[in-house]
Amino acid sequence: MSAEPSTEDLVADVFARDCTSRRALENVTGKWGGLALTALREGPYRFNALRRRVDGVSEKMLAQTLQALERDGLVKREVLATIPARVEYTLTPLGADVAEQIFGLIELIESRMPEVTAARADYDANH
Repeated sequence: MSAEPSTEDLVADVFARDCTSRRALENVTGKWGGLALTALREGPYRFNALRRRVDGVSEKMLAQTLQALERDGLVKREVLATIPARVEYTLTPLGADVAEQIFGLIELIESRMPEVTAARADYDANH
């Protein structure tokens, strides 16, 4: 396993193959990352409650997604001192900023669904 690059080695161009932020972008924009982050905008979630909120995600995929988002500093996993122990997930300040941007994109897409639906129908009719 290779070490993370130092800050001097960071490439700040997500289009560059060696861009150190590309993986973080993939974690955020993958099938489940954006949905998990957006759900966490609503407040802390326990694992199973978050899984119910993000309908369709498997237990394994949600666990992997949350782990990747935690590693990127977007999500905080907190083990609560209760009996039995509980785990809650919350957004970090960075995660809240990213989630806000994703939420804006979701709002835009949802508000423009009639156009998307029409474009799909047109495409399907011509291909």
